[in-house]
Amino acid sequence: MSSPRLGLAVASFASRQSLSSPLATCIYCQWRRGFTASALQARTEPPASGTSMDPKSNTPGAPIEAPRSYGKRVDENFTPKPLPRPIGMPLPPRPGENTGIDTRSLKQRKEDFGDYEKHIARRKELTAKISRPYFRDWGNLQFHQGKSFIAPPRLFKAELSLFFPNLYGETLVKTDKAPRDTTPLLTGKASVVSIYSSQWAEQQAATFVSKESNPALHDVLDKSGHLAQMIHINYEDNKGKAWLVKLFRGSLRKRFPEKDWDKYFLVQRGITDDIRESIGLLNSKVGYTYLVDHHCRIRWAGSGPSHPEENASLAKGLARLVEEIKRDAARPAAAREQLPGKPHLEKQSA
Repeated sequence: MSSPRLGLAVASFASRQSLSSPLATCIYCQWRRGFTASALQARTEPPASGTSMDPKSNTPGAPIEAPRSYGKRVDENFTPKPLPRPIGMPLPPRPGENTGIDTRSLKQRKEDFGDYEKHIARRKELTAKISRPYFRDWGNLQFHQGKSFIAPPRLFKAELSLFFPNLYGETLVKTDKAPRDTTPLLTGKASVVSIYSSQWAEQQAATFVSKESNPALHDVLDKSGHLAQMIHINYEDNKGKAWLVKLFRGSLRKRFPEKDWDKYFLVQRGITDDIRESIGLLNSKVGYTYLVDHHCRIRWAGSGPSHPEENASLAKGLARLVEEIKRDAARPAAAREQLPGKPHLEKQSA
């Protein structure tokens, strides 16, 4: 059985078990370790565009039923549904990943250029990229303003949750304009992460996180004692638009206090189709909101404009994550949750 089908079977079995069922946890962990081991091998591949003809086939578990920029056009009767499972990447994030920067030497590039198999793989990526309708994402905004799914009423279980990927981009900090990784910033804190690529999408994300739309969320942020934070990720892969955003970076600084300048990222590269499918980022014109715990796991996610019940669940979920951090800090170091393969997390949680 393939990994995606096996993941679907495991997730379906686990959802029928209770939270304390050791059998469900054991089976899920065995599948997770196996899938992680196979995914580790893929990390050694040289960077490429990351475009695929069918990204859903590479994602473990049941795919989200929502319009996409590829595949068959969705009929007019589409209605967003609750997330069928925890979403995210199967591997823990690491700084330096998903930068979109080609680090190969000239010798490696020359060897890859003459490699027929890699040439065919690259040609498939370019074919997939060219074959996608340019205005499909804009057209999909007619369905509930682009809302892809309904946020869960409660947090995903910690032991079943998947990971938020590392992203790489510039911040609003004046003294250090070098690009940064998001993973060190997310580690050790409960984070509300907004991802958008236009003013329209930013306004959608604001319906979840702004003080006017969700005062309860900001009340939790103020009372968290620096254990909770809000992250903004402006993803723009168009070089011209990205240059305009950088040009007006001064006006962006006026919108945020100086202490939050390092929490605003302008990301231009590195978000592949597999990442989009894994974290539910299905429409590039829509705003998405994530609740990420101190181990970089996605515990909650919302899309498009918010509903009142979604705002309430986001605020309650953030408060619960803050309590989890406090409980984890009160335990002896040996008793704290340890996630294999995450040395940067283990150092900061010690």
